[in-house]
Amino acid sequence: MQGQQVEQRAEGNAPAVNILRVEGLGKRYGNLQALEEVSFEVPTGSVFGILGPNGSGKTTLLGTVLEILFPSSGRFEWFSGKDLSGAQQRRRIGTLLETPNFYPYLTGGQNLTITASIRGCGVDSISGVLERVGLADHPKLPFAKYSLGMKQRLAIGGCLLGEPEVLIFDEPTNGLDPSGIADIRDLIGQLHKEGKTMIVASHLLDQVEKVCTHVAILKKGRLLESGPMESVLRSEVAIDLKAADPRALHQALLEFSVELSIKEHDGGFRVSGDVTPEQLNRHCFDKGLTLTLLSPQKRDLESRFLEITHG
Repeated sequence: MQGQQVEQRAEGNAPAVNILRVEGLGKRYGNLQALEEVSFEVPTGSVFGILGPNGSGKTTLLGTVLEILFPSSGRFEWFSGKDLSGAQQRRRIGTLLETPNFYPYLTGGQNLTITASIRGCGVDSISGVLERVGLADHPKLPFAKYSLGMKQRLAIGGCLLGEPEVLIFDEPTNGLDPSGIADIRDLIGQLHKEGKTMIVASHLLDQVEKVCTHVAILKKGRLLESGPMESVLRSEVAIDLKAADPRALHQALLEFSVELSIKEHDGGFRVSGDVTPEQLNRHCFDKGLTLTLLSPQKRDLESRFLEITHG
């Protein structure tokens, strides 16, 4: 990572403010621009979701910052402010980028023993890792007889060997049924509580919204938006209103002290702008109108994603 890293150093052993810093990262395959000027930061202790449809560049981005792929432009830095060698950085990162690939005739513990040897980790933590990922009750079951959810759990267990600070999961719920998805989501939540920083790439909006504290939205290799989840979801408030006299309500809304976006919606109106429900209620009451509906609309990641990607 020496050639691409941002030059930034700090003294002491304080945790890095940002686990990963990406600046203007680009990746080109011939005429195909897979990544274009991507920049963001992953704060320490966050669950950072990289969100986008298939082909948006999520896996290319992860492969690039993990040095599996060489960037065409831009730079990145792991553990901002820490003067670490490439080997030291790699020991601090656990990754799950593809379908779990273990020996089918070996048990989970035996497979993790091999994984620990490859990674240069001790085997003393294997029983604890199996406990953490919910596989301790199946010590003699070969990998071939694992369910898809169990296979994903074992792969995550392999990532936990050596107690890495950062975990990177690319589509960790791919191919799982609703129960398996819930299991992996709960496991990610538990690891977050234990202080792990996680980067999770997915095309499943509802799963990202449920587990992530931060999000970056990609489309065709371009970063459209990134930041804390609440910041990405926040925008002008949308409020649904109804009254017995829709025409009078519309006129009252036109006379509000600031300009509002007013759209007909379900027999009433959907209003957005610099306004609160309380202000609208008071304004309509002063105009002699009693509202039969006053309903702020909660934004979710799906609606925000569609707004961003189709805007």
